[in-house]
Amino acid sequence: MSKINMVEAPAGVEGSGFFATSFDKVIGMARANSLWPLPFATSCCGIEFMATMASHYDISRFGSERPSFSPRQADLLMVMGTIAKKMGPIVKQVYQQMAEPRWVMAVGACACSGGIFDSYSVLQGIDRVVPVDVYVPGCPPRPEQIIEGLMKVQELARNESLRRRNSDEYKQLLESYKIG
Repeated sequence: MSKINMVEAPAGVEGSGFFATSFDKVIGMARANSLWPLPFATSCCGIEFMATMASHYDISRFGSERPSFSPRQADLLMVMGTIAKKMGPIVKQVYQQMAEPRWVMAVGACACSGGIFDSYSVLQGIDRVVPVDVYVPGCPPRPEQIIEGLMKVQELARNESLRRRNSDEYKQLLESYKIG
């Protein structure tokens, strides 16, 4: 017997034929359940992502039905696999082309920390070029781990204030990465 967990409705006032809540909660709920991921896959973690997209794991159940291969139409950058230092500026450019709000998920040991490749040519974590919101460890991580990472991003999107992206702290974060 499977146990179904129902999502709680945001706090609000309800009556016959209407429901009222705060704008922040409605926008957060919409953002969390309609993430458009941009997969930036370079190696074996990309294969695990393909398994996550396939019918057995079906990431579309979590509101990520449509992977976007255009940064201008994506709000979740999923960097998977080994990133060479020469690719760092490209990852940063892709991130900058994405519309706000945008989130980043580092998938796999290589994207998180360079993995086993401690060499002159491998970027030792994508957080050296773009801010990362969620890290998914593993070499390669299982599809269940990628789904859990996506759910963490959904939690961030659901609970983020609409004004956070205009805050001084957020602007300082982007300036620390030389992103304007």
